[in-house]
Amino acid sequence: MTHHHLTEETKPSPAPTRQLTLCFSGTRRGARLARQLTVQQFTEWTGLPYDSDPARAIALVTAELASNAVRHGSLPGRDFRLTLHLLPDRFRVEVTDTRPERLPPPVTPRSTDETSGRGLLLVEAYADRWGRTVREAYTRTVWAEVQLLTTDS
Repeated sequence: MTHHHLTEETKPSPAPTRQLTLCFSGTRRGARLARQLTVQQFTEWTGLPYDSDPARAIALVTAELASNAVRHGSLPGRDFRLTLHLLPDRFRVEVTDTRPERLPPPVTPRSTDETSGRGLLLVEAYADRWGRTVREAYTRTVWAEVQLLTTDS
């Protein structure tokens, strides 16, 4: 796995074979709906079952990115945007929020008695690549890519 965490994207991803963009309320309910829709769309586009390893990874990654957008990247009354890309060999999740000045914290191991702060460790563990992109003064996008199943030879 190649992890590009907390860095600007240096090269564009190949053109998606399918793409979907939706806005969700900057609430816990919006984050939950984003995760559910992402897994549903992933299984529909790929034909992989809900209980496949890639679907589980997509669910965890989306839950964390959407939760972070609500918790750390939201301004009152502002939505967050979810964009899904089915690429030839992977699935990309992008969550865009309204706080470009707030960078994700460094990914460091946490004490076992801490009750929060482990989410990006999950993204690090389940995504093959992830990072952030700030293209304008008003938004930032945190993205993650999960490889699709490959056949073993």
